[in-house]
Amino acid sequence: MSNEQEHVTEEHAKTGLILAGQERPTQLYVIPIQGRPFLPAQILPVQIQADPWGITIQKVAKTTHKMVALFRVSDDYSEDKHLQNFVPKTGCCVRILQANSGEHDIQFVAEGIQRVEITEWLTTQPPYLVQVRYVELTQDEADTEIKAYAMAIISALKELLPINPLYSEELKQYLNRFSPHDPAPLADLSAAITSANGEELQDILDTHELIPRMKKSLAILKKEIEVAKLQTEIREEVNKTISERQREFFLKEQLKVIQNELGLAKDDKTAEIDSFQERMKTRIVPEAVQARFDEELKKLQILETGSPEYAVTRNYLEWISQVPWGVTKKDKIDLKKARRILDRDHDGLDDVKDRIVEFLAVGAYKSDISGAIMLLVGPPGVGKTSIGRSIASSLGRPFFRFSVGGMRDEAEIKGHRRTYIGALPGKIVQALKECQVMNPVIMLDEIDKLGISHQGDPASALLETLDPEQNINFLDHYLDLRLDLSKCLFICTANTLDSIPPPLLDRMDTIRLSGYLAQEKLAIARHHLWPRQLERAGVPKGKLTITDGAIRGIIEGYARESGVRNLEKQLAKIVRKSVVELLQDEDQPINIKASSLEHYLGSPLFRKEKSLSGVGIVTGLAWTSQGGATLPIEATVVHQQGRNLKLTGQLGDVMKESAELAYSYVSSHLNEFGGDTGFFDKAAVHLHVPEGATPKDGPSAGITMASALLSLALNQAPAKGFAMTGELTLTGHVLPIGGVREKVIAAKRVGIHQIIVPEANRGDVVELPEYVKEGMSFYFALQFKDVVKVLFPKN
Repeated sequence: MSNEQEHVTEEHAKTGLILAGQERPTQLYVIPIQGRPFLPAQILPVQIQADPWGITIQKVAKTTHKMVALFRVSDDYSEDKHLQNFVPKTGCCVRILQANSGEHDIQFVAEGIQRVEITEWLTTQPPYLVQVRYVELTQDEADTEIKAYAMAIISALKELLPINPLYSEELKQYLNRFSPHDPAPLADLSAAITSANGEELQDILDTHELIPRMKKSLAILKKEIEVAKLQTEIREEVNKTISERQREFFLKEQLKVIQNELGLAKDDKTAEIDSFQERMKTRIVPEAVQARFDEELKKLQILETGSPEYAVTRNYLEWISQVPWGVTKKDKIDLKKARRILDRDHDGLDDVKDRIVEFLAVGAYKSDISGAIMLLVGPPGVGKTSIGRSIASSLGRPFFRFSVGGMRDEAEIKGHRRTYIGALPGKIVQALKECQVMNPVIMLDEIDKLGISHQGDPASALLETLDPEQNINFLDHYLDLRLDLSKCLFICTANTLDSIPPPLLDRMDTIRLSGYLAQEKLAIARHHLWPRQLERAGVPKGKLTITDGAIRGIIEGYARESGVRNLEKQLAKIVRKSVVELLQDEDQPINIKASSLEHYLGSPLFRKEKSLSGVGIVTGLAWTSQGGATLPIEATVVHQQGRNLKLTGQLGDVMKESAELAYSYVSSHLNEFGGDTGFFDKAAVHLHVPEGATPKDGPSAGITMASALLSLALNQAPAKGFAMTGELTLTGHVLPIGGVREKVIAAKRVGIHQIIVPEANRGDVVELPEYVKEGMSFYFALQFKDVVKVLFPKN
């Protein structure tokens, strides 16, 4: 420094003024900062930790220039590391304008002066003192290019300020200190006021040449404008949504006030109360119900809408006002129409249809159908549920169906008490609410599968529901009111009667639906099942057809069960596979023949049964919940070394006793039938009922087992083409059995046309429909001797 410069500096120091650019110390203390770097032309507060940087601030305060170098360091820097390894290429020389110290930190306001670079570290521990070099501005580029970039930056700033007014304060500070035509501070400021990250700003700080620096600042500024525009759009969209909701809310509130002033509107509570009262005006309400309704309504008027009790009372009034008190549907009893509906919806089942028409005829005669509980019993898939719908259709009444299979809680029938959270009325009240009449047709499906648990016995709860003497005062636990169910028509369905409690069964009128014969299944498939499958698949009738022979083939080879549910599944399978073929060749219609069944359904599940015949082989008849079935029984001698009887075939206790009884009877009466009385003393006999994987039980195989054992003892095959059923006593009497129709159908299905049945079942045989008895010969047995005469005529 020359003598003249030193003199000027001393003079200004005396007067307290320091001109910019005249005092630039070559040695500065260094303070690291994290986050964004400090740029020249900025005046910002800086916060640092008192330990270890408090000593540095004190030393800077003792200098005349009050300057310090700020260098940005990365976030992983800490005071126990060497600062030399973390400082970037360029920092900023700042003047401390004001400083305040706290307990743990120091805050000071700094004014950016000029870029600096460290040339030498004078100390390696805090306070750090370094030798610096000031970065001078190089302006080799043409003035016109600099002006162009400066104008672009100013234009961008003008675009940014209206979008985000927060930047205006920093711009005012800049204009107070610099000229807007000074490009260097303008480039630094335009980058500094943005939300750019520390790395981007450090790049601006490291760029010494003006034109590249202005390019980078302009890019950052443009990016900031795009972000600000997007923020503005989001803010405007949110504000618009909020404004619309506020406007809607204010308008609704104003409308309410206007309507209240004019007496045209009511609050929510008043509107609900009026709604409940309007419903009850259309009902013929019993006095007890009206009194309870009025009482609960008064309670609702007192309660606050936010009270939990309000919701409970409101729900109760909702239910009590939706029960159709006194509303009934007038029956349209036309027997011819009813028969047409039954014939339209069902093929076969003539005896069942006759029974239903008789029931309707009694109602027509007395002009009232009420108090009846019908029970439809039969195998799965025979049309029990659809018959219930047909009855409702023929009466013109609403139909409501719910399944009680697996139900374990009586509250499902009679409702929960109101003390429980989420309490609801029972299914009966729900049925009345949905049908909106007090005399609907209510179907209780699968009543033979009711459960029982610690929560109660639903079967016992149904006693009150189904008993005509009790259901006139049916009590629902939720409503806690008496309802008259005597006008309801209840129809129950079951697969078997064994699991229905006797007191419940005693209250129902049982109608049995036996399985279908092959010709009945054919008619059902042709008139109902096949058209339904075509409709579900959207296939025109002319595009896909099936012959009667194919349907018979499905019935005999794939769907031999008593009902038609599996038959419908097989038809659906054919339709699905045919649709695939139609999509490949839409112009070619498909006709399903018997010869093509294996292509669509695979190998038949059932082959044509061969009637087993020979010594010791007799065909019996059995009844199951799936319908009737044939039951061949085989007996053979294992050895002649001693008396023994072995039973196999998963026989139940009752069937084992029948076998032992038959063995005892035949052994003791063998001489009466012309056999060797000592045969069973020497022979070890094995009695087997085929299909050992299927459990079997029941008393009706007594005469069949006895016949097999007698055939073995006589060494004579029984007459061919016979099947039999009947229970045998120890004295040789043949006792009656059940399921005659199902058993006859099963025999007819496999081609057996001669059946031996107990004499006591003669009436059941007489009552069989003619199409079932057609082609069948029946032999009635009062004692086992009568069976022997038929099977072994030579004896």
